[in-house]
Amino acid sequence: MTKALLAKIKNKKFPIIVEKDESGFYVVECPVFRGCYTQGKTIDAALKNIREVIELCLKESENQEILESYNPEEVGLYNITF
Repeated sequence: MTKALLAKIKNKKFPIIVEKDESGFYVVECPVFRGCYTQGKTIDAALKNIREVIELCLKESENQEILESYNPEEVGLYNITF
């Protein structure tokens, strides 16, 4: 990752969604970028992997444009049970 891109994402917070699948793996997604997901056998491994995937996603110009305008004041995740 370039120094310029590192400067843009320094202290930037990205929402991620973590779910444990039926095989016991943790599936992690960053909904800010299309196709930005991975998995890991442990939560720590999954979080390490999603950092790498986000870095890869940010190499694409489309995602760099998204990054420029992404600055939410608040992000929340809620569950609805039926």
